[in-house]
Amino acid sequence: MEPLSGFADRGPQQSNAGAASGSAPLGSASFAVRLLLIGAALLAVIAAFAYLRGWLTPNQLTPARLTDGFEQVAGVHPGFRRNHAKGLGVSGFFESNGKGERLSKAGVFKPGRVPVIGRFSLAGPNPLQADEPASVRGLGLQFSPPDAGPWRTAMIILPVFPVRTPEAFYEQLLASAPDPTTGKPDPGKMKAFLARHPESERALGIIKKRPISSGFANSTFHSLNAFWFVNSAGESKPVRWILAPEQPFEPARGPVPKEKNYLFDALIAEIRRQPLRWHLIIIVGQPGDPTDDATIPWPDSREQVDVGTLTLERAESDDTSPATALNFDPLVLPPGIAPSNDPLLSARSAVYSQSFTRRAGEPKPSSPITPAEVSEGK
Repeated sequence: MEPLSGFADRGPQQSNAGAASGSAPLGSASFAVRLLLIGAALLAVIAAFAYLRGWLTPNQLTPARLTDGFEQVAGVHPGFRRNHAKGLGVSGFFESNGKGERLSKAGVFKPGRVPVIGRFSLAGPNPLQADEPASVRGLGLQFSPPDAGPWRTAMIILPVFPVRTPEAFYEQLLASAPDPTTGKPDPGKMKAFLARHPESERALGIIKKRPISSGFANSTFHSLNAFWFVNSAGESKPVRWILAPEQPFEPARGPVPKEKNYLFDALIAEIRRQPLRWHLIIIVGQPGDPTDDATIPWPDSREQVDVGTLTLERAESDDTSPATALNFDPLVLPPGIAPSNDPLLSARSAVYSQSFTRRAGEPKPSSPITPAEVSEGK
């Protein structure tokens, strides 16, 4: 009661005393301001984290939500990539012939050899999936010139990508999720997706017409997304690229072998017999060629420049390969290579980072393709 009665009874005197000292009210105000600033900073951090997680924008696609989509479709496989989970590490070198220098000042195109590490893979979040002829095969590579920054690229065997935007990719991902009762995708959901995205239906028509090779070694790999090459004179051109195999094409034939890892087994056996080689072909775009839509192929008449040969001479299990620790982010680019305005590029980069962060914090499981299988050349 004393403080209350004293405050009430002596209000004027207290005010005068405070004014005379010049410290008590001002110190309290400063402290309050500092608390407000600290609180605002904490709130900003929390809000930013919530935004990235999608909590404040439930209808907006975020890297976390897109990565969650892979887990929703095939479950969580701790320690593995959220896509292209099943894979095999490789290493070798790239021999540049110098013809790429007129297009790009990147060190990788100077004449000579550059060390390369990479990873063959199958699309999908399940590391235990059985190899199938129609499985989408991938190849991620890191070129490491000694006097320049690394260049990473992630390619697949499809000539075009089935979707144009990250949002469409997410829709397609959910539409292809297995129905709990049948274990297979619901045809009605995919039909509805294609009705909303005619560009995807056109792209799938192109994909279905492509010949499917018998294995990784005789597959052609496509960059799909467009990039810009910038040369030493500052001139820039839009480009895409492919890796064209020296190994002769053979069509995939049925029936499918019973061995669960038959595609990888064949790759290991081939690379043990002799190095495998691909030519890096740069496709030079012209004005009007879309750089923001990976569902549309560029005309076959576009200039194609063979800039060198990729040689892969060693295979390693994910358990021991240095490629396991790599995230094949398509935006890890050296000077001389720049991203285009394709919206899939930034989305791929963000999702790869999200996937890497998740698997890095999980126990590391054994690869479905063991070091013993590789050493025995199965």
